[in-house]
Amino acid sequence: MTHESLLNRDWDSVVERLGGKETLIASAKATKAFLRARVFENAIDMLRMIFAYCLGDGGLRSTAAWAASIGLVDVANTALLYRLRQSERWLTWLLEKTLSLATPQSCQGRMIRVIDATTVLKAGAAAKTKNGLWRIHSAFDLPSERFGYFELTDEHGGERLDRIPVIKDEICLADRAHMQPEQIAPLLEAGADIVVRAGWKNARWLDADGAAVDIIEKFKKAAACGAIDQPIWIGRKSGSALAMRLVAIRKSPEATEAARNKAKREAQKGRHNISESTLIAAEWVILVTSLPAETFSAEDILALYRLRWRIELAFKRLKSILGLKAPPGVDERSAKPYVLAHLLMILLLEPLVDELEDSPRLAVAA
Repeated sequence: MTHESLLNRDWDSVVERLGGKETLIASAKATKAFLRARVFENAIDMLRMIFAYCLGDGGLRSTAAWAASIGLVDVANTALLYRLRQSERWLTWLLEKTLSLATPQSCQGRMIRVIDATTVLKAGAAAKTKNGLWRIHSAFDLPSERFGYFELTDEHGGERLDRIPVIKDEICLADRAHMQPEQIAPLLEAGADIVVRAGWKNARWLDADGAAVDIIEKFKKAAACGAIDQPIWIGRKSGSALAMRLVAIRKSPEATEAARNKAKREAQKGRHNISESTLIAAEWVILVTSLPAETFSAEDILALYRLRWRIELAFKRLKSILGLKAPPGVDERSAKPYVLAHLLMILLLEPLVDELEDSPRLAVAA
């Protein structure tokens, strides 16, 4: 089954999985996407046309021709564009409803959520020069291997942990962009735990008495054994420091060389000298977690963080299977629904993903 078949022979199945005809008609009216029959007889046909345009390779004219050829509706491309622009609230509602239907699954009593974002460029030459893009903030739930949350922003919407609603008892996995003490604190207060990667300079490292910790010196002392696992406190702009746990593992020689070469390239690009501390830190994978050492060993923490690759695979599916790319127009009123339609369709396709890929998923979350 492909997204093309979902728009044709399996369309009735799509309608049912989105809540059925009555729900779609009522929600389209409530969000003012479809108020009365004019060109389109009903909201169901209009949604099918929106999907066909957003997920297809052709433009508005070819989508209109496709609809006429199958006897769906005879519609002008301008009328389809108008309906697309009116559909943002409706597609957002359908996306949220579909996400809510996926009951969170647990992994050994805890749900694991991978937090990350992916981007697609905005259309037009101006977007390229100004780095214009759409950013899709996401939570990917394990072991169900399903997206559990989406938020769509433009390039001004930075990656923040507090964009993702917290689920009690979850274990949140995040990269170094999310090493944000002010956002980590509410997550912990809500009953969740976190494993987040850190750079040696992007945290204020403290001991139990609030004194600064020289983390580079700790790396030097631990070089022989190749591992660090100890309590650490992270300073905040306001409020008390976060009582956390530092887990650092020394990289292999090959990985160390690659990390150092990357740091040197970045220094050359930024036209500044690279410090000895940066080269030392490049030898280490630095993780900060709230999980207790009594129940989660350092090896467990590293294994948990390695699960982050699952969301990268999910983003790859979104772009390769559904073909999510820069929306064809520069108008935000049509560009946002275009992206939302892709997000909604990936939720419908996720249960069938093994049929769509050349090989099954490589592993199942333990």
